Amino acid sequence: MRSLRLLRVFLLPASMLVLLLFVSSYWLPQGTPEGCNSVWRPCFSVYSQTSKPEPHAIAESNHIAENDILMEECPGQDFQVSHLYSHLTYALGPASDVILDEYLSSWEELIKFMNSLGALVSFFSPKVQEKITLLRDLSSPSSHIARSALWQQRLNNAAAVDTPLPLDAGTYHSVRSMLDGELGAGLVDFSRHTPSGSRTLLRLHRSLLWLRLLLDKLHEGPDAEGHLRSPGELCREAYRQALAPHHPWLLRQAAEVAFGAMPARKVFLELVCVTSQEEAKPVMRTLVAAIKKVHHRTQRMLEERNMLELP
Repeated sequence: MRSLRLLRVFLLPASMLVLLLFVSSYWLPQGTPEGCNSVWRPCFSVYSQTSKPEPHAIAESNHIAENDILMEECPGQDFQVSHLYSHLTYALGPASDVILDEYLSSWEELIKFMNSLGALVSFFSPKVQEKITLLRDLSSPSSHIARSALWQQRLNNAAAVDTPLPLDAGTYHSVRSMLDGELGAGLVDFSRHTPSGSRTLLRLHRSLLWLRLLLDKLHEGPDAEGHLRSPGELCREAYRQALAPHHPWLLRQAAEVAFGAMPARKVFLELVCVTSQEEAKPVMRTLVAAIKKVHHRTQRMLEERNMLELP
């Protein structure tokens, strides 16, 4: 009996002490901020208590706040890397789609980038601008009216069998709606060249890969000997990977001449509003990541519809 009383005397304080230690440890920081995500690892005030987004949520996000800080306005120049980044992120539509208007706005900013590299390099710009203009025209209300008139002509004239089916401006809201709309209307030909929006997009898509590879290479550091490859070398290498296989011999030769006249790396640094290679790395890395998202989505949509080799 006496032993039982002693047990109760010691057991109650011991139990309370264990409970107190457990509760106290529950509210202590657990070594790393990552522990804040665990039910059994709550955060102390020294850690951010904002839940960490899932990887897919990061990939699908239109805006990445910490990266916005890197994209500053650069006074006194036409091309603005902050504008390009903004258009690219806004182009990421729902359900892994790409908003066509923002995609084209990204390209309009990239044309400014190419034009800033000198007259020889900017010889690519007019062809790119033609493609942007074609896609913008397709999405305009006036273009819809014209297509509707042609469709009425087709109904009234049995001979006008080649007149395209009418597509409203909403068809050209996004990449997916354009590809599916033109396929359904019979505007995409897999055996011969047709001036469809889908074919035009494919040409822009290939060029976007070229610029993505170039920017990716530009943020690389020096090699083992401390040597940084020239922008001309990098641009030539990116072109041979992305565009040369789709270009005739004469255009490939013209491109080789243009890349030989590329400006020094200092010009590229100024274009993204930094003064050193180290400062350029996070800017280029962020920009390339945004381009990759847009390119990957477009690539997948074209691939799913067997449109990667449209003539």
